[in-house]
Amino acid sequence: MNWRLILAACVMAVSAEPIIYFREQFEDGDEWQKRWVESKNKSDYGKWQLTAGKFFGDPEKDKGIQTTQDWKNYALSARFEPISNENQTLVIQFTVKHEQAIDCGGGYVKIYPADINQEQINSESVYCIMFGPDICGTIHEKVHVIFSYKEKYHLITKNITCKHDELTHLYTLVIRPNNTYTVKIDNEVVANGTLEDDWDFLLPRQIIDENATKPADWDDRVQIEDPDAQRPEDWDEREFIPDPESKQPRDWDSSMDGEWEPPMIPNSKYTGIWKPKIIDNPNYQGEWTQPYIDNPDYVPDDTLYRYDELGVIGLDLWQVKSGTIFDNFLITNDEELAETIGNETWGETREPESKMKTIQDEERDAKDEKKQRWKKLEQELAKLDEMERQEKERKSKLRKTLRKQYGLDPSPEQAQLPQPPPPPKDEL
Repeated sequence: MNWRLILAACVMAVSAEPIIYFREQFEDGDEWQKRWVESKNKSDYGKWQLTAGKFFGDPEKDKGIQTTQDWKNYALSARFEPISNENQTLVIQFTVKHEQAIDCGGGYVKIYPADINQEQINSESVYCIMFGPDICGTIHEKVHVIFSYKEKYHLITKNITCKHDELTHLYTLVIRPNNTYTVKIDNEVVANGTLEDDWDFLLPRQIIDENATKPADWDDRVQIEDPDAQRPEDWDEREFIPDPESKQPRDWDSSMDGEWEPPMIPNSKYTGIWKPKIIDNPNYQGEWTQPYIDNPDYVPDDTLYRYDELGVIGLDLWQVKSGTIFDNFLITNDEELAETIGNETWGETREPESKMKTIQDEERDAKDEKKQRWKKLEQELAKLDEMERQEKERKSKLRKTLRKQYGLDPSPEQAQLPQPPPPPKDEL
């Protein structure tokens, strides 16, 4: 009996069962403070509060923890039972709401090893995974996906743009045991691929052969002279010829004046220097580049995805302008379950939240005297544009009526009304 095969089958059977390792929705008053630990590594970390924010879809479901102090570092974490994602999918999901119209600050989470001291978590603490949005101005708007591998941090080589508005957005990272991944925002795929291709965990599979040289017979000439071309027999390349009508002067003394030569004149039959025509090189091999060879130092790793003991989720952030709300934290081994939970939480409140914000924006604008003046100006300008349009249309109709009245409707070939004849001159 092959016990290894039986054990492997058991592992796969267990891994197929949906498991929620960690979930936090902040719906139980102040109880969240018992589960989340503030770091004591520094005395001036920013404070948090439980709130649904200024606008929301549901006052209870949308409650989350919010940063409350500007120009602060934040360090908050929660523990869960240690897990290994060996032979299992790992899904990390949460919502972020930058209702303060963030200009510079992080909105990401970090997953730490289970043995970390939560009260000493700081920006230098070793983490396993970092995932989520990071914004600084309009130039830096990206989703971080950073993995720790062999004591080094590896950033994703793709550029994933995050959402930069004041609404709540759902961020999901899926890591699979076949070393593939997916990043989703609002349950829509924004990036996917393989861990080996999109991170620099491993040395490249192939490298340039530095010892290779271009072969002596390598033909990189794109075009060549036609080797079959022949100069026509009557082709005359002489630009100047001796004057055939010139004669040696009678008093020419060869002994004293040298051998007489007729003067040169332009050749009337001169056709230029003959050159064969240029044709595409049939033997063209392209530009030579040094070839790639297998990298002798490359070592494959089928376990890039794996972490042996994860146990803490944390928010280690810097924010210039506070007000970000985090909610709906989820760590599971089932991506379909994560999508379902995302639709049942963020998905159900996104539209009501957007409507409430729109109403608040309109009410705020209504109280803003300057904005109201601008709004009235825009309305008056729109009225003026409409008046000009109507006047232009009225004049166009009047012109057509006059042309018809005088029997001068323009034919398709007649673009303009003919000019009337000049009035007769008065006779003396």
